Amino acid sequence: MIVAFDEVQLLDVSGPLEVFTTANRYGARYDVRVVSTAGLDARTSCGLRIGANASLEDLPQYIDTLLVPGRRDWRHAVADSHLLSLIAGLATRARRVTSVCAGAFLLAEAELLDGRRATTHWELVPQLAAAYPKVRVESDPVFVRDGHIVTSAGVTAGIDLALALVEEDHGADVAREAARQLVVFMARPGGQSQFSVRMTPRPPQHPLVRRAMDEITMDPALPYGVDPLAAGLGVSPRHLARLFRQETGMTLGRYADAVRVEAAQVLLSSGTAPVEEVAQQAGFGSSESMRRVFQQTFGVSPTAYRARFRTTSAPAREPVAPGPVRRMV
Repeated sequence: MIVAFDEVQLLDVSGPLEVFTTANRYGARYDVRVVSTAGLDARTSCGLRIGANASLEDLPQYIDTLLVPGRRDWRHAVADSHLLSLIAGLATRARRVTSVCAGAFLLAEAELLDGRRATTHWELVPQLAAAYPKVRVESDPVFVRDGHIVTSAGVTAGIDLALALVEEDHGADVAREAARQLVVFMARPGGQSQFSVRMTPRPPQHPLVRRAMDEITMDPALPYGVDPLAAGLGVSPRHLARLFRQETGMTLGRYADAVRVEAAQVLLSSGTAPVEEVAQQAGFGSSESMRRVFQQTFGVSPTAYRARFRTTSAPAREPVAPGPVRRMV
């Protein structure tokens, strides 16, 4: 059962929904229902409307899994008494209660997270902790399980959560095939700190800074430094360094290192080159240097990073005969 309401984030709903329906092709039998307070369509955060395909009167007494998505402006969501009543009522009938992103605020408001560990979108973690002091908020995990309640981080982390539920219900093989079909990690390496470095700095406005960033991202293996970049751009090293920090909030060297990490992530997850070769191609110089950076950034070694991705790289299997129907209502 997925709860829908106005201004819900579309990916909070559609991401898990795609995982469950894709898993059905490989032996799962999820019967996914979408319900809203009045049984009407919900207008999502991006303007697209999603329809409720189940009425409260037609729902079975037993609900296998309740999934509560989020709304970016969580204060409006938790102020909706009808929505809270719906969630609280369905939670008492569910074997498993889950949330995606800001959906954790709705579970917290319904007092379902009191005394429990939970997570949400990294940007909302301080707000969840401040608004609901009885919740033991964790900032880095992609999802947190405490008893029968599972909360996940922001937006696409709902896909990670859904894959974990599929693995729990139907085993690693089915979850792996669903992940491969959707071209996502079965087990995402690292925590919420893992997001694109190109999006991490403040968006630069100055054309010189944009050119410098583009130069680095085009070939992170080159020995970038302020002096050669400044010479190529026709400005002084001091001016470029000051401008880069002013525009992005980080030094040019730190940005170059972060780009190399991202390049190594791509090479490790999509290729078969030895770790030493990956380190050279990504600009680290040695595998030991790359290992230190990966441990500091993700808490795992490059080899472990690659191994986790390869859990989704087994040879494809033909869809198998379906198992028992598992009502996602």
